[in-house]
Amino acid sequence: MARGSSGIVAGLTAAALAAVCFLAYQASANAPDSVAAPSDKASGATAAPSPKPKAPKEPFAVPADSDTGTRVVYALKDRRVWIVDDKEKALRTFTVMPSSVNPLPGVYAVTSRSGTITGSDGVPIEHVVRFANVGEVSVGFSAAQDNSMESPDPTMKTGGVRMKRTDGNALWTFATVGVKVVVVP
Repeated sequence: MARGSSGIVAGLTAAALAAVCFLAYQASANAPDSVAAPSDKASGATAAPSPKPKAPKEPFAVPADSDTGTRVVYALKDRRVWIVDDKEKALRTFTVMPSSVNPLPGVYAVTSRSGTITGSDGVPIEHVVRFANVGEVSVGFSAAQDNSMESPDPTMKTGGVRMKRTDGNALWTFATVGVKVVVVP
């Protein structure tokens, strides 16, 4: 009986140690810079003053010059999409992985949709929302069924702008055929 209970104690001790290590990691990852990193003054090192950091761009702020009304805004440089209602309010914004072929900045409309297909790169995708053609390449938003957002192979001409599945679900619900898509630089 003593051997069996010592095994239980050892298992509980290991589980408790793992939990403490996990909580310590979480605490260190979320600690403010002033607590998490040692000060240069404390170590005696002198450093040149760092440049003033830029204020972070408000992610929910819809880009200027992105037209008006109900629309999807796709910012090529920022790799970000906004879903905007008729009151100019961003209902949702999220990052995307651009395709190897991008449309020019301009105003487009959703032309077709597909629930589940295989992408031109061979990846199973869902919630495809097509809005532009560049040459023979159809450009649209989609989510990989495995939730990946890999960089596209630059040697392949693909038009899939990838996003996470939860973002793809939201875009699918919003962007029906005819909804405006505005591409900004």
